[in-house]
Amino acid sequence: MTIHLGTVDLSGRKALVTGGASGIGEATAQLLVQLGATVAIADRNVERLPMAIEGTLAAIGIVGDVTNEQDVDRMVRDTVEKLGGLDIVCNCAGIGDDLVPLHDQTTDRWREVLDCNLWGTYLVCRAAGKHMLEARRGAIVNVSSIVGLDGFPGRSAYGVAKAGVIHLTKTLACEWGPSGVRVNAIAPSYTLTPMVASLLERRVFDPAVLERRTPLQRMALPLEVARAAAFLLSDWASYVTGVLLPVDGGWSAYGAAGDVAVLPASSLRS
Repeated sequence: MTIHLGTVDLSGRKALVTGGASGIGEATAQLLVQLGATVAIADRNVERLPMAIEGTLAAIGIVGDVTNEQDVDRMVRDTVEKLGGLDIVCNCAGIGDDLVPLHDQTTDRWREVLDCNLWGTYLVCRAAGKHMLEARRGAIVNVSSIVGLDGFPGRSAYGVAKAGVIHLTKTLACEWGPSGVRVNAIAPSYTLTPMVASLLERRVFDPAVLERRTPLQRMALPLEVARAAAFLLSDWASYVTGVLLPVDGGWSAYGAAGDVAVLPASSLRS
């Protein structure tokens, strides 16, 4: 076996990034291009997509909704035809929810959140997987969330959807591993994306509370999440499949009550 050292290299890879017009998706697309991949970005935001293509230097942009099976089939088909193949996929398309107790949440909103975050991920994996299984190679990264790991009051729909993404990821890793297709997931914590910015502007969350709860004492940047996705999509993770990688500043590791304890300077001296 030849071991290649150096930076993560995606030269020659053909990639599809959903939700690529903003946030984690846009940052991931830009990073994949910088690492040598030829990238197609897909998004339903018609107005934002051209700007994202220019900013990321993606090869093509595809307008489509991941909740629509025909749109998803077209995304994958266009990527394969126009880029000459499909090697890696990052499922970043998703929507958030507000802090609403389950008994007050409308059934339409519940379905909308699950459709985009879970059903959409399933559809993209299904369509891309068919191509990858035939080629007997490929790598997929799905974007879950720390909200899918534990109970978050008021975020039942989002939590259920992201927990479903984790289970889907593990199942596909087991089904598709014998054919050389790897499937992994990342679980970001609160990241400074337009979606989170909107929640902060509406005071759904208090950023100070989130930062005090996080061992690294801050929210994530989209690029930091994109780096984790790029690693899992690369050959550096060639023997990694079926894992969930938290990208959360230590959020999921912290188990004590209240805010993260900041030790006094005296306790740090030897």
